[in-house]
Amino acid sequence: MQDMILAFLIAGVITMLISPPFIKMLRRLKYGQVERAEGPHANSAKEGTPTIGGIVFIIGIIAAVLLMSIYNIAFEYSIPSLIIMIAFGLVGFLDDFIKVKQKRNLGLRAWQKIVAQFFLAFVAAFFAYKSDLLGSVLYDPIFGRVDLGVAYIPFIMFVVIAIVNSANLTDGLDGLLSGTTLIYSLAMGVLFLYFAGAFDLGDKMPIFLAERDGMLNMGIFAFAVAGGCIGFLKSNSYPARVFMGDTGSMALGGAISAMVIYSRSPLIFLLMGSCIVASAVSDVLQVGSFKLRGGKRVFKMAPLHHHFEKLGYPETKIVSGYMIVTAACCLAALALFF
Repeated sequence: MQDMILAFLIAGVITMLISPPFIKMLRRLKYGQVERAEGPHANSAKEGTPTIGGIVFIIGIIAAVLLMSIYNIAFEYSIPSLIIMIAFGLVGFLDDFIKVKQKRNLGLRAWQKIVAQFFLAFVAAFFAYKSDLLGSVLYDPIFGRVDLGVAYIPFIMFVVIAIVNSANLTDGLDGLLSGTTLIYSLAMGVLFLYFAGAFDLGDKMPIFLAERDGMLNMGIFAFAVAGGCIGFLKSNSYPARVFMGDTGSMALGGAISAMVIYSRSPLIFLLMGSCIVASAVSDVLQVGSFKLRGGKRVFKMAPLHHHFEKLGYPETKIVSGYMIVTAACCLAALALFF
């Protein structure tokens, strides 16, 4: 537990310390946000705010994990998790870089993003499937153990792609994604402690997750992600002085995906990450309704947080509401395991 707390502090402190000079550098380079023309009117005031800020918490997370990991097992757990996070972050960085250089809201083409995401998701799923420490078995506190066999690969690919894109959609308000990911990561850190046998729960322990050092490593990773998020919130909470950009949102999506893979409990993300899931579901419903019902919409605007904006809720109230709901859902999920 001490290593996890230190990872949280290291990631948070490093992120906070390097944010001010990094923001100044982004301003000098004129790496400003380009808002959507069809976006909420209030967001036009955010035009020009420095973006690609996700780099700062990525650096903080990497430093914390490398410093605090249990090295004899890190290459099977926390290091692959870092690689997944960094790889998706790089895709997001390319998207951001094109946007700021060409001064437009569209970066990589849709097919380029999809190809990159499919490739990275396949690598992550195949690595997990072939790993002696993971394999094709999933665990759910309600349904128990399920062995998917080779179907594990396409299933995990779908989960990873869905999470990364959901996280990307959630990053629409100041502090929204960083705040919800902070709470989710803390809860996952507690869950990994449980899997490591840190709590005396007798035969309730899912014995196939009994690799103690590996689960502690994932706990360190989860707390490092939480630390990076809380450090970033200092500059990203309303009114934001910097945005994480696709660099940060896709990196956090990758980090969440890694936690889901190593927990072997992807279905529980539907509860723990319900606010992130809501962003994707609302977007799908909106697009589907518009195309199938002759232009009729379900929401005033999608994703869901923009619907609340259109209803007149202040940005800070929406973000705090999302964080409260995420905390409640995470506690409910932990209760299912405990």
